[in-house]
Amino acid sequence: MDTPNPSFDEHMVDPMTAMADHEDAPNLGLHQLSLKDEDCFLLAGINGDIKGFADGFFHDDTRLLSCFVLRIGGRRPVLLGSAVSSDHVYFEVNLTNASVLLENDEPLAQGSIHVNRTRFVRQGRMFERIAITNYGLAPLNLPLNFQVSADFWDIFEVRGMIRPARGRTLPIESGPSHVGFGYEGLDGQTQSLNLSVSHPITFDATRMEICLVVHVQRGARRVLYLEAGADHAEPGRVRHRMSLAAAHRAMKTKRQRGATIRTSGPLFNDWLSRTRADIALLSSNLDTGPYPFAGIPWFSTAFGRDGIIAALATLWFDPDLARGVLRFLASTQARDHDEFSDAAPGKILHEIRGGEMARMREVPFGRYYGGVDTTPLFLHLAAEYARRTADDAFIDTLWPALKAAISWIETTRAGDPNDLVSYARSQDTGLRNQGWKDSANSVFHADGTLAQGPISLVEVQGYAYLALTGMAEMAARRGDAGNSATLRASADRLRQTVEDLFWMQDLQFYALALDGASKQCAVRTTNAGHLLYSGLPSQDRGQAVAKAFLQPEFLSGWGLRTVAIGEARFNPLSYHNGSVWPHDTAICSAGIDQYAQPEAAGRALARLFEASFHFDKSVPELFCGFARIVGEGPVGYPVACVPQAWAAASVFMLLKTTLGLKIDAYAREVRVVAPGLPAGIDHVIVRNIDVNGANICVEFHRRENRVTCAVTRSGCESVPTLVHVLE
Repeated sequence: MDTPNPSFDEHMVDPMTAMADHEDAPNLGLHQLSLKDEDCFLLAGINGDIKGFADGFFHDDTRLLSCFVLRIGGRRPVLLGSAVSSDHVYFEVNLTNASVLLENDEPLAQGSIHVNRTRFVRQGRMFERIAITNYGLAPLNLPLNFQVSADFWDIFEVRGMIRPARGRTLPIESGPSHVGFGYEGLDGQTQSLNLSVSHPITFDATRMEICLVVHVQRGARRVLYLEAGADHAEPGRVRHRMSLAAAHRAMKTKRQRGATIRTSGPLFNDWLSRTRADIALLSSNLDTGPYPFAGIPWFSTAFGRDGIIAALATLWFDPDLARGVLRFLASTQARDHDEFSDAAPGKILHEIRGGEMARMREVPFGRYYGGVDTTPLFLHLAAEYARRTADDAFIDTLWPALKAAISWIETTRAGDPNDLVSYARSQDTGLRNQGWKDSANSVFHADGTLAQGPISLVEVQGYAYLALTGMAEMAARRGDAGNSATLRASADRLRQTVEDLFWMQDLQFYALALDGASKQCAVRTTNAGHLLYSGLPSQDRGQAVAKAFLQPEFLSGWGLRTVAIGEARFNPLSYHNGSVWPHDTAICSAGIDQYAQPEAAGRALARLFEASFHFDKSVPELFCGFARIVGEGPVGYPVACVPQAWAAASVFMLLKTTLGLKIDAYAREVRVVAPGLPAGIDHVIVRNIDVNGANICVEFHRRENRVTCAVTRSGCESVPTLVHVLE
């Protein structure tokens, strides 16, 4: 086995570190075009060029194509506009020429030609179509150049980590219509990239340029086809169109899964459609079913926590995604102890990586289990899936994994002096902090000093409470009354412990965490909002915390800041200490809703809707926590993932909370409590909800100052009970 890298520093994998070394690095959410298909993704500038930093064509955590820049007559073309298709299958870029001198010093005036670039990714290959139309006064021999490079960097190198050694770059091979690049890794694995063109080319190895001359008659159009993939190909019109049609069909299948949601607002419908397309784009079809990869570009792989939260948010209208997440995480559950990967029997995966650095154990993330919250969240998702679907047969297949997960929770608590779920990394190569706020400086005391472990995060205790009560419910349905009672008693002990040790009477708030000396991290953060989501707090304490979240210290005008203004490490520019994360706002809003603040989710949904239009209708991973200014949008976080799975899914968690909708398939009950509607929306209709075999439709309508709802059914003899509670 390869020796772990003793010099690993988690600060070195912060994308902001890499960005600091690139003066012209773009804001990823504002100036990039992204595509994805299964374990491949592509990130390019808005003109279609791939120019380094985070740009590239990636496969399985390795950047294959690192430079692909078009020049016309040696000059950069003029951008007219670009856009990603509504289903996220392809992007289209429209360009024209700058003024250039052609052969024999013949001038070509600016705007004489139109260049249309269309690109998509399918089955490990990048496809591009370039259509050139001559609007000039004479035929053209148009010189095109593509600056190209294939660096075969690991995703962690792209994120800023410097490796002590790399593998061997193989000699470039070129032919009359292709150029081939290769790399042999330190582990002996060889990777290749072939660029194939449908037109004769020459390759200038000194300038690293593919050169070609395209003859275009006056008023005519010429079309070129290019492909990039592991093998040499013969690109052409038929091959391109067949692959594009297959990509559209695959995406349509993903987007049609689950119920449909329509509202009275055309722009709101467009936003829901775009958000659902983001989730479909990120979802990969694994052997175990669909799984939402976390985000492009840094996290385009399976993350346990991200996948679970995205599945929880969409469970009410798309249970199949949750089923796929549960199956995958059960199949990758840890069975042995391994300090390098922070693994222990029963623990659920935090992250999986397939790049060379993971294979060489230069980073611990090949299969990494350093997430303290993923295991209880896995159990919570299983219980919610069971309640939503009544799919006992599937829960039976999961039962060994569920038992192992609950055993890990109880074992961890038994090893903690306060009977809490705590964490401490096993080696310095692991993540220092292992909750969702996993920056090295995200857990701290009131004076700003960093907490020393083992650390017990407040929200993790809430997740463990949900895991215990959910497991007790599932055990009872299986006829195991004794185990169910034991689990409920354990949950009650945990509840009391949290109330005793985390409550800050002077601040009327729950502490962020307890450190290794059982000292409170007396800081006001959104971690306490996740505790509200669990339902653990008493009513009076929960209401006090809920009201605090509605104050300006937390509310930015776009969402909830992760850390309140005034706390020691508050910084609206930081990753976790004062920024706004949509999924965090959604979970907190669901928690606030449980403590007599039912309108909070609707307001949060409206703010997120408005914010997304500053990011081309996609919801970014996070944005900065500056206060909202009238007439201005949110300040983007420069290296935020867009799209990002749990950010996109947060829209549907907020919508569900706003509607007050809960589904219990065992009881055949659709429960609507204190329903609301988003601002400016007069009705919402959710069709094709499957409730234990009944295909139902739930309609919400605004009637003056109240919201009414009704349920209808089709394709079944009886309709699930509608319990409509106006509070």
